[in-house]
Amino acid sequence: MDKNSYHTIEATSVAEFRDRGSRFIAYAYPLKDTHDFKEKLAALKKEHPKAVHHCFAYRLGFTGDVFRSSDDGEPSGTAGRPILGQIDSKGLTNVLIVVVRYFGGTLLGVPGLINAYKTVAADVLSNNPIIEKPVLEYFRLQYDYTRMNEVMRVVKHFDGVVVKQDMQLFCVLEVGIPKIVVEQVLGKWKDMQGWKWGSWRLRIQLPQRHTKVPSVILTKRVGGLSGLAVFLVDLMYSLCTLCFARRSEA
Repeated sequence: MDKNSYHTIEATSVAEFRDRGSRFIAYAYPLKDTHDFKEKLAALKKEHPKAVHHCFAYRLGFTGDVFRSSDDGEPSGTAGRPILGQIDSKGLTNVLIVVVRYFGGTLLGVPGLINAYKTVAADVLSNNPIIEKPVLEYFRLQYDYTRMNEVMRVVKHFDGVVVKQDMQLFCVLEVGIPKIVVEQVLGKWKDMQGWKWGSWRLRIQLPQRHTKVPSVILTKRVGGLSGLAVFLVDLMYSLCTLCFARRSEA
């Protein structure tokens, strides 16, 4: 994996391992963020209310330092670490594995537990195609409706991903652009007739546990009341985003 791409899994998969009456059911998921993790874990706990343990591990992002593992009551180091080890052994990120255990009446001991969680985590990943995806940088653009085709033509040509689109007074588009072609895309947008870099550029660094890179607000320079309206909308958006980041850090 290079700095412009990463490896992850394509879809959800399930695997099961049994040892001396205990059942270990592993679920592997592509993971977007920590909120996505909480939802998936809560759903599994609801689906398996009688299970004695819901152990898990995940890794997020591209720097290698956003991860978490849990033994959920098992002896320390016997569940979460072996699960995370299988994710890392394949060089994966944006992946969650949860292992649900139903106790069979016989204690497995530390070696038996490590083997069970490691084996079922490896099995659930082997059942899932591994794919390579581009690292995306995220941008927010504002433009009037007459420029829609021009903007979208560039996004589609460079395999960009539309994250959010809002059409009210003017168009607001949030897109993810493959990192390897970012400079080309910015050059295309900058060269569009009637477009100039905005008179201000705002960078917002979200908390580290968020997977998105800093957002860049790119505006079309306009004058008079229209320019004031664009500035005020950008200012309100920026303040809301910063407030959200601070609440997330709390």
